Amino acid sequence: MIENLIILFDEIYKVLFLLIPVLVSVAMIVWLDRRVWAFVQKRRGPNVVGPFGLFQSLADALKYIFKEIIIPASANKVIFILAPIVTMTLALISWAVIPFSEEYVLADINVGILYLFAVSSLGVYGIIMGGWASNSKYPFLGSIRSAAQMVSYEVSIGVIIINVLLCVGSLNLKDIVLAQQNLWFVIPLFPMFVIFFISALAETNRPPFDLPEAEAELVAGYQTEYSGMMYAMFWLGEYANILLMCSMGSILFLGGWLSPINLYPFTLIPAPLWLIFKILLLFILFSLVKAIVPRYRYDQLMKLGWKIFLPFSLIWVVITASYLFYFNLLPVN
Repeated sequence: MIENLIILFDEIYKVLFLLIPVLVSVAMIVWLDRRVWAFVQKRRGPNVVGPFGLFQSLADALKYIFKEIIIPASANKVIFILAPIVTMTLALISWAVIPFSEEYVLADINVGILYLFAVSSLGVYGIIMGGWASNSKYPFLGSIRSAAQMVSYEVSIGVIIINVLLCVGSLNLKDIVLAQQNLWFVIPLFPMFVIFFISALAETNRPPFDLPEAEAELVAGYQTEYSGMMYAMFWLGEYANILLMCSMGSILFLGGWLSPINLYPFTLIPAPLWLIFKILLLFILFSLVKAIVPRYRYDQLMKLGWKIFLPFSLIWVVITASYLFYFNLLPVN
């Protein structure tokens, strides 16, 4: 009995040790997001609450906590409440398989890629639930847009991942990182990295693909009827997913926790810091795109996904497989 309790508390400790930094990171990247936009647009951004405005996200969080939660009278109350909980929960549990180093990973499973792909695919349900349960046409249309957008670009991301798996021969995320010790996959698979980055923008509803939240057409999309902490849960889930996509890009193409140069003093930097640095680098690129690139039309968004990215990704799978087979480089596991 005591041994079981010790094991239980140990697992709870590991989960909290992962989730608390993720939640804190979400608050910090919101601040970073705003600062990058302000830099590009030549304005100050958050600079009042705390030094350099660092406590602005904390102030916003407190505002959401104390703000009244209003549920529309005609809404399906149970599903309306469940929707943001589902969105945030799925975004957080995805981090269980992300390896921050060769030793530190919460769940080192052999099918880590499939786990991530399955959980991220379920994320669309929270958005559909929120839009439908609101019993309002604008949130509903926003949720339908988002569902179509996420499903479309998940297909492209899945095909892109196949290219990486062909080079590694394993679905384990640690194996994918260790396979890049001599050469990061961003070099031989650079076109796939570019398509992955753009698809990640669409998958997370980031500009220029934030069509579900097109204010001129749909007010605020599937979030229109939400307020207070329930709105904050959608917001947390969205930014946690953005960080997750950045971490996947780092692991699949940028060598994960591996140092770019195995020389002193680079080897003194702990492995998790290298992964965090790469995640921040990709996130800054996400922010720059939002500040620079104008919004697409919805038909352009779908055309890009189905008529350009998907065929090109499939052709690249054939090219990758043919090259590996011809030069006898296919991994044997």
